[in-house]
Amino acid sequence: MIHSRWIPLLGLLIAAPALVLSTSCRRDAAARIVVYCAHDREFAEDILKAFEQESGLKVEKRWDTEANKSVQLYEDLIREAAQPRCDVHWNNEILATIRLDRNGVLQPYASPSATPYPAEFKAKDHTWTAFAARARVLIVNTDKVKKEDFPKSLADLTEPRFKGHIALAKPLFGTTATQAACLFQAWGSEKASGFYRKLKANGVELVAGNKQVAVGVGVGQYAIGLTDTDDAVAEIDAGRPVALIFTDGDTLFIPNTIAMIKGCPNPEGAKKLIDYLLSPEVELKLAKSASKQIPLNPQVKLDAIQHLEAARTVRQLPVDFLKAVESWKDSQEFLLKEFGLR
Repeated sequence: MIHSRWIPLLGLLIAAPALVLSTSCRRDAAARIVVYCAHDREFAEDILKAFEQESGLKVEKRWDTEANKSVQLYEDLIREAAQPRCDVHWNNEILATIRLDRNGVLQPYASPSATPYPAEFKAKDHTWTAFAARARVLIVNTDKVKKEDFPKSLADLTEPRFKGHIALAKPLFGTTATQAACLFQAWGSEKASGFYRKLKANGVELVAGNKQVAVGVGVGQYAIGLTDTDDAVAEIDAGRPVALIFTDGDTLFIPNTIAMIKGCPNPEGAKKLIDYLLSPEVELKLAKSASKQIPLNPQVKLDAIQHLEAARTVRQLPVDFLKAVESWKDSQEFLLKEFGLR
């Protein structure tokens, strides 16, 4: 029989390993930052490695896939909301970030690095900041389409002369889905749904992703494709016979976003990474890299961004991203039904 005077000591002995384990776990969490990153790995990895070297913190990265852009990371963050594993979400498009915010997944953080950014690129409650944008553009094979016949607007893609020669990534993921929701918001559902119906009637071919669209146009499989600036520029840099077109009045610019996850294991580390990613140096790196991201911080000055000069003068699609989120469900339901997608 254990004497009563030994009971407190036994309690301490039992609790000690748990206390050591708890302290160790906290120390491990503070030494690393978990990032769910939807930005293309080949462009984001070097930047995250540079942060590791500068901060001394370990960055544990989780990436998405080209065929399932952003969707899996979004679903995982929703599912893990009660017990977050992720500290920072680097998203490559904005609407899913706003949806995460409305689901209570994001933690407000007013980063000092976000101060120079215009108000339209920041959540009012500081839950996210937008930076480094891509544009939705047309890529045209110049061997197949003469310069004088280049499409000048999205509506031109529905003309009979381009029938059976257009490629589009499946509009259920990433920037292609974002563009659909934004067209539904900016144009109204009637005009936007009419555009996609005409595209279908004009024999548009749906492929796995934006990169496949650009490569298909580059090798001459398609005459025209709807893709992102980084994928189009990659084909130009590869020496393919292609041209990049910013359609005047309906070019959509889609920024990356950065956000801290509510209840994340390492909030202090998350703040450091967010401050770093929103710095002018990082936007400059993204602009000069092969990803050709367009800086949103007015403090970032560039004489020219090769192949993207027109991005500064083209008239943009007049979209309200906060309202475009409301169009997400309708646009997705329409596209699923119209194109028979699953």
